[in-house]
Amino acid sequence: MVADFVAEYARLIATYPEDIQVESIEGSEVTEIILHANQADVGKLIGKEGKMIGAIKTLISGCKAKDGQSYRINVEPLS
Repeated sequence: MVADFVAEYARLIATYPEDIQVESIEGSEVTEIILHANQADVGKLIGKEGKMIGAIKTLISGCKAKDGQSYRINVEPLS
């Protein structure tokens, strides 16, 4: 659910939305969401001084209250 939200939100921001891929690695306490994007979109998704990715992290922090799971988001260029 959270990974799907992050993917859809990233597609709205990205210049190349068809290149957005999301990988979710679930751990016992932390779920890591890896957002793979076109090299041109990596900067857009992180934002100036990390403000865009910080806003996304703030939005999904509300999910922690609901399901007790913590989330970590990383943005990486497509290889």
